[in-house]
This record gives sequence, C-alpha cells and structure tokens, in this order.
Amino acid sequence: MKLSVLGIAILLMTGPVVVADELDDTYQGLQDAVTKKDVPQVKKLAVPLFDLSRKVITAPEPTSAIEKEDWPNRVKYAKEAEGYAEYALFATGVQADAATMVDLLGLLEQQSPKSKYLDQGYEPYLAALHSAGKDEAVPAIVEKALVNFPNNPDLLLVAANNAQIKKQADRAIALANRLVAAAGSRTKPETVSAADWEAKKRIWLGRGYWISGVLNGEKNLYALANKSLRAALPYIKGEPALMGPALFHLGVANYQLGTMTNNKKQVLEGAAFSEQSAAIAGPFQELAGRNSQAMKEAAAKMR
Repeated sequence: MKLSVLGIAILLMTGPVVVADELDDTYQGLQDAVTKKDVPQVKKLAVPLFDLSRKVITAPEPTSAIEKEDWPNRVKYAKEAEGYAEYALFATGVQADAATMVDLLGLLEQQSPKSKYLDQGYEPYLAALHSAGKDEAVPAIVEKALVNFPNNPDLLLVAANNAQIKKQADRAIALANRLVAAAGSRTKPETVSAADWEAKKRIWLGRGYWISGVLNGEKNLYALANKSLRAALPYIKGEPALMGPALFHLGVANYQLGTMTNNKKQVLEGAAFSEQSAAIAGPFQELAGRNSQAMKEAAAKMR
C-alpha cells in the first residue's frame, strides 16, 4: 500500500490509527475506482469515505502536544478526502446512463447537499430524472435544492415553470425575476464553451422574462408586462409557443397603456403586436386578430 505523505503522518500519530489507515485505504481505493470508471466500486467506497473523513474532521482537538502539532494536517487531509468523495460521485454520475446518474447524484445530494458539484450538476441530474421516468420526483428535489442553491438558474427555471403550471402567479413571477437576476450574474464554468454558455443564458433569460411578462399581463399589471415581454422577445425568437402569448399580452399592455395616457402611437404599437400574434397558430391567434382590428379603430378616433 502506497501512502501519501499526509497519510503517513496520520499513521504515526498515537490517536485513532485504525481510522487513519482505513481512511487512507478507502481514499486510494475510490481514486482507483474513478480512474477505472468502476461504478459499483465508486458507490461502494464513496459513503464509507464520507463517514471516515467526518470522523476525523469532527473529532475533538487532541490534548497531547505531539498529536496537537499534526492535528491541522489530519483535518486538512480528511477534508480533501471528503471533497474527493463528492467529486467521485459527481464525475462518475455525469458520465453514466440516466439511471446511474440519478443514483449517484442522488447519493451525493444525500451525503453532501451543499456540495459545489451539485451547483453545476443539477442540470444533468434533472434531465436524467426525466429520462429515467421520474418526473414526479423533480418538484420536491428542486424545492429542497433551492434552499442550498437559491441562485441556481437551472433550479429557478424549473421552479418558476412549476409555479406557473400550478397557477401560483405571484410565486412564479418572483421566481422568474430571480431567474433573470441569476442568469445575469452567473459566471461561465471553464468546462463550458462560450457558445454553449450563451445558449444556456438565452434560455434562462428568455423564460424568465417571458414568465414574468405573461403572468403580469394576466394580472393586468401592464407596465411590468410590457417591460418584461419586450426584454423577452430577442431570446424567444423561433419559438411560436412562447411568441404567440408574448405578442398577445404585449398588444393588450400597450393598448391599455396608450389609452391611459392618450398615446396614439402606443395604441398602434399594441395593434401591431396583436397583429403579429394573430399570425402565429395557437390559442391566442383568433382573439389577437380581433384585438388588432379593434385597436386600430380606437387609434383612428384619437387625436
């Protein structure tokens, strides 16, 4: 057995030598399993490594001078091992099939719910849950995860969508606004290409602005709807299912705002947005067409 320098230091201590030896063996075994992509062995060794690491980390500071001198090194080594156990589950999970990913990332979530790897792992984890036919588990997982990662755009997107589906308008709007803020402040990971990152941000921003805008429109909060939906338009081009409702609510919002301020130009903008919505097949098509005509007639009577 080849031990690291820190591992040897631990074995020389007069403290819990058995735990130290087992920790080092388990750590080395897990590294070997990750290298070999041995999923069963990774799963078998990760949990014991968490347990052994935490025994060292949470142990009281020794009182003897000799043990006390090396105690910081022991804790540092144990924290390194604990971090590797997190990495092992994440790295092995994201390279595996959906069922295995759900298994390993779910285990990581149980063992270390605040792990930095989960912050970047929730997107593939949620996709794997869908692929594995476990959509019913997603809402609860997302709500729990948001406690630890309140600014994670992937989690906020799912939570906002769920709230909208459940007709929880105020909650959906709040989550959508948080999504927009999070998308704007998120830093690109080194492992993600610039093109892929921009594509992800477009989705986050487009959905965030769209949910906020549509729901504010349904609540007759026209200024808020107008602002959010105008911001959404560049991000949702080519998505008729989103563009139809967005243009419909933009039409209504601008017509109402224009009428309130006697702004003929804005009323005509409302008519134009409604006409664009009417050109898109969907549930808003017919009503948008009627709205466009009525708005044009109203604008013709304005000075």
